Amino acid sequence: MSSWTPDELSRIGAAEELEIAARGSDGSLRAAVPIWVVRVGDDLYIRSWRGPNGRWFRVARATRAAHISAGGVDRDVALIDAEDEANDAIDDGYRAKYGRYATYVPPMLAAQARATTLKLVAQHHSGGS
Repeated sequence: MSSWTPDELSRIGAAEELEIAARGSDGSLRAAVPIWVVRVGDDLYIRSWRGPNGRWFRVARATRAAHISAGGVDRDVALIDAEDEANDAIDDGYRAKYGRYATYVPPMLAAQARATTLKLVAQHHSGGS
């Protein structure tokens, strides 16, 4: 396991969207989908707008592995459940970064989406950055 570089954190954290391709149980990557990403300190977090029923989320949660692309950075990531105590800061991150999307932010702060909060953990480099 490796960690994010300061440049990667800045680039991904500033990106409007992140493309995530969940890794299936057979190891193959599923189709990439655009989702929102927020940075809190030196960590990056994502949530499923559709809650636990989101297709990408179901696959990602089962395998805990994905490939992400954002801000010119391409990385394989491990996906771990966010600590409950981080959720308020993550909510603040969504409000600050995406507040101009008034109809989409409230669902991202609702209990259903909060329950899907995943922390992105950088894995080996796979190109890009």
